Order: sequence, then C-alpha cells, then structure tokens
Amino acid sequence: MATPLVELRDVRKVYNHQGSVALDSVSLTIPAGQAACIMGPSGSGKSTLLNVIGGLDRPSAGMVVVAGHDLRRMSETSLARFRRTQVGIVFQFFNLLNNLSALDNAMLPAQLAGVKRDDARRRALDLFERLDIAPLRDKYPMLMSGGQRQRVAIARALINNPALLLADEPTGALDSHSGEQVMAILGELNRSGQTVIIVTHDERIAAANATRVVHLVDGVVASDRAQPTLSMVQAR
Repeated sequence: MATPLVELRDVRKVYNHQGSVALDSVSLTIPAGQAACIMGPSGSGKSTLLNVIGGLDRPSAGMVVVAGHDLRRMSETSLARFRRTQVGIVFQFFNLLNNLSALDNAMLPAQLAGVKRDDARRRALDLFERLDIAPLRDKYPMLMSGGQRQRVAIARALINNPALLLADEPTGALDSHSGEQVMAILGELNRSGQTVIIVTHDERIAAANATRVVHLVDGVVASDRAQPTLSMVQAR
C-alpha cells in the first residue's frame, strides 16, 4: 500500500489557558492526487486543521506527517523550509503584497527558497500563462479584481512545485462567477495530478468539486466520505 501524502494520527490542538479544544483526536490520511474538502460550521476546527497540515500551527498532541516529514519533530527553521518547498497555501483574502507587482508576488516564495531570479521569473511567467493572467504580470494587487488576485495567489502557491496545495475558503471573498473560475482552476490542477485540500463552508462547492468530503464538528471528524462520481478528476 502506498504511503499517504498526509497522515494525521490522534491530533489534538488546544488553545489558551482555559483549554479550548480546536481539534480532538483527529486521524486522517490523504493520498497523493486527491481533492479533499474540509467542511464544518464556524468554529469546528477546519482552518486549524489546514494550518496544522501546512505546518503553520503545531499540534498539542498526536502525529502529523506530510510528504514524509514528521512536522512535530521539526525545528522552526525546518518547518519554514518545509512550507516553502512542500506546501502551497491559498488564502481567502489573497495575502498579496500591495507594493509588489503580480509577477514579483508570485516569484517571492521561489526567491526565498534560493531559486535564482531568472529561473523564478521563468517559472512565474509559465504559471501566469497557464492561469490566463499573463497580461497582469506588471499590475499591482490594488488594481486587480478579486478573481485576478486569487489567480496570482494560486500562482504564488504553485511557484515551488509543492506536493500539496491547501486552499482556505478560496472563494469566500469572491463573487459567484469569480469563485466558479477559481474552483475550475483548482479542478484543472487536480486533474493534472496536484493534491488539493480545500476548506469551505459551501456545500455546493464540495459536492461539485471534491473527490472526498470530511466534516468536522467541534474539532471531531463527524463524517468522511468519498465522492467518486462528483470529482475534480472526472472527465468532462
């Protein structure tokens, strides 16, 4: 049996001195190539789960292994390197730097990982062509629509060829049309082999785009089901 790309075992995350439990004994495995949606009501722990998988937050207990890396055993320096090289993250509100052009925003993680500027530029331009935003390369984020900014953010997330792409409510700040376009991009990426984990509160997005849906309630996995007929990877 192939080793899963993501493996969580009995993961707990407790915040503050009052012992507020965000994740409670969560066990989960995600194979390479899957498109999984994490769903649940506000405060259910879904964003915390994504942060733990992405190495942005450390679990209070349990095992988290991503792309062969045991995150609990890694130093902060090693975790930062892991995030740059193994994980791409797309945020709800884009998190682009307004003083950098679209292209420079996309290139930044590659340069931080030590990639030469010319190589980073070439990779970013290829991604801009793929995401149909090549004309935007010299624009600044404040002059772009939400959908355009999210495409730039996706390019930035993919610049280092990550094993795993995480998207936290990627359509939450977009109108419905732009949201559908962003989900189509994520679908195409998954069909090309990219593993994708999406946090969303939108049942429609999950039903139309996920090969698997995991529901969290109060930090516990309430259900975990495959959707083979409604997948990002099915033929159109």
